[in-house]
Amino acid sequence: MMKNYLSHFLPVFLALDLIIPFLLAPFCKDYNHLTQVMSVLGNSKAPLHLIYNIWLVVFGVVIFISTSQLYPIVAQVSSSISIMLFSAIVIYAVGGCILSGIFSVGETKSLETLSAKIHGYGSAIGFLLLTLAPLFIGLYFFKVSNGLLGILALICFIFAIGFFVLFVMADKPNYRVGVISHPRKSP
Repeated sequence: MMKNYLSHFLPVFLALDLIIPFLLAPFCKDYNHLTQVMSVLGNSKAPLHLIYNIWLVVFGVVIFISTSQLYPIVAQVSSSISIMLFSAIVIYAVGGCILSGIFSVGETKSLETLSAKIHGYGSAIGFLLLTLAPLFIGLYFFKVSNGLLGILALICFIFAIGFFVLFVMADKPNYRVGVISHPRKSP
């Protein structure tokens, strides 16, 4: 009963995941959406860090429960696609959301504390695997003979990989200047 109830509200949770960082950012001095990761909103020096960290845990639990409902639907068509999709999304829910909400990072990306390491590795692995989800969804749609949705999912996969690569490159010293890192203009 609880699972069905939550899945009806999944689109609301997905929208809130996009909106909440923008609502909390004005309260975090010097936070910049273009140059900083959202995890900065959850560090202990951010004024509303508890709200963001609790949100990450709640969102992770909702994603986990919703994914458990998705598994049997996809498994009817392909057990291997179902296992890969379920694994990717569950690892994201646990690593990118739940662990990231429980274990905060500092104000920088340095992984000096155990908490920062758990957060950093959990979110990196979670987001990396989440980029594969559109690929698995595309394969599912091709299996059920829905080529249009399969192609759209594969286009989303290409965009996900492209943006993930840009995100990683923007943090590298060789790419810190220019369009990729979108540097701030100095006053």
